[in-house]
Amino acid sequence: MPIIRASEVGEYVYCARAWWLRRVVGREPAGQARRDLGTLRHARHSRAVALSGGLIWLAGLLLVVFVLLLLFG
Repeated sequence: MPIIRASEVGEYVYCARAWWLRRVVGREPAGQARRDLGTLRHARHSRAVALSGGLIWLAGLLLVVFVLLLLFG
């Protein structure tokens, strides 16, 4: 008995014909290069968001240090 993954169930619910073409006929959907590029761009954006969060934290820390130096320095 073949195993059907959860992602395949989602694909079937979205478009049963696309699922059938991939699973039964063996055809792959067009535009794989475009999806790969989108995945790459999302990964880059994720890294940029993580970096900006770290920079915001660092800016807050430097602001606290600056205020402490003004008050006690």
